[in-house]
Amino acid sequence: MKPAPILRPLAAAALLAGLAALHPSAGTEEKPAARPIPPHAAYLQPVPGLTPEQQQTFRAGEKVFNNFWIAIPNDVISQWWDLSQPGPGGGGWGLGPTFVATSCVSCHVQAGRGRVPDKGTGPLFQQALRLSVPGDGPHGGPNPDPHYGTQLQPFDIIKSKDQTRQAGEGEVHIDWRTRRFRFADGETVELRQPAIRIEKLNYGPLAPGVMTSLRNTQAIVGLGYLEAVSEEDILALAALQKSQGLNGRPNYVRDDINDRIALGRFGWKANQPSLRQQIAGAFHSDIGITSSLYREQNCPAVQKDCHLEKNPEKPEVSDELWQQVAFWAMSLDAPAPVGTASPAVQRGEKLFHAATCAQCHVPELKTGAFPELPALAHKRIRPYTDLLLHDMGPDLADGRPDFRAGGADWRTPPLWGIGRSKQVNGSTHFLHDGRARNLVEAILWHGGEATAAREHFAKLSKKEREELIAFLEAL
Repeated sequence: MKPAPILRPLAAAALLAGLAALHPSAGTEEKPAARPIPPHAAYLQPVPGLTPEQQQTFRAGEKVFNNFWIAIPNDVISQWWDLSQPGPGGGGWGLGPTFVATSCVSCHVQAGRGRVPDKGTGPLFQQALRLSVPGDGPHGGPNPDPHYGTQLQPFDIIKSKDQTRQAGEGEVHIDWRTRRFRFADGETVELRQPAIRIEKLNYGPLAPGVMTSLRNTQAIVGLGYLEAVSEEDILALAALQKSQGLNGRPNYVRDDINDRIALGRFGWKANQPSLRQQIAGAFHSDIGITSSLYREQNCPAVQKDCHLEKNPEKPEVSDELWQQVAFWAMSLDAPAPVGTASPAVQRGEKLFHAATCAQCHVPELKTGAFPELPALAHKRIRPYTDLLLHDMGPDLADGRPDFRAGGADWRTPPLWGIGRSKQVNGSTHFLHDGRARNLVEAILWHGGEATAAREHFAKLSKKEREELIAFLEAL
């Protein structure tokens, strides 16, 4: 048998990160845990009420999440193909031909958010660079770059006669631009903004007018609850905001599983209608793993060497594994708030409301009927989101439309569990591109519909600002 294709160098830590033991859930309300939860495992708890069979599926899904994927030798493809047989070291077959990471956990360490390199070194690993050109793509979504598709892939398994050829489709670097912001009391803070630099493209230049958008990895917290919120309730929030002078809007996107247009809930621009589709899309675009939903390899037509890598007829991730990891993500609980009895936290909550932050970061929602996981049905939850798009102004705009989301539109990110981010995996990098290194910077980048909230925060005293941040860190 011929040896497997050699992978381009990747950090060994990325293959092994996050393999932590799980502990019982803390639930979504502040209450004593059955036993202490290690700080790094705050995002890894199952929701209460799972049956023994569902708990087994949850654990199986965790294994898929932590699984690393490797290249498939051509002899393996031609002689046999059985996903039940792991590759060397226990990994799954099917990586690439091009990819961003070799596992889910490589980017979502401990189910947390990514960390953007402070020095701008590349290629980026826990971030993705989205691409599109003007015009609508399939079903009204982003229009792919003809040479590189909708996402630049920094790694590959492709054999090349040219030994000087750079791995992947190209490299992405960040050059940070900084500026000072001055509060009303005279204190200043440095803000940074990424300037994207793309080098060593292997398949020709990007198309004229190409639009780019840097995306940091999001935390996987309480997502099943958000899927269980009814569309009617989300639209009612949009109507309420209209009466308040805001313009929260739903995104309507392609539902590939059900072959229809559906309300978007997940992703930075709410461009995914369900967790199952988001996960299949991540397998395909981030790891190069095919599924029964996305059966073709991620190879634009011009990439001849990509097409030479054989693609087995069977999907590289089976429906069983896909369902298991989707169930795991759906069943992850949101951590309970902490320290809510503190007077400073309580004052911070009042300041949060006084600044009108709660108009978009809606504290409480309710879930509806949810046959897929009844344990999530008919619950009152506190995610601090409206799941709607808002124009956040030119400073945060990426200029890249995504279905009905415009170039300055972003979905209101949930805030629950945000104070645990640092203890989970060391990251305090917020906003869609990770530019904010802490919650103060994240607030100061708000513009557009959130300008008044930002200006209110900027006029607070230092003590009041610290109290508002203490409230956020308690969530």
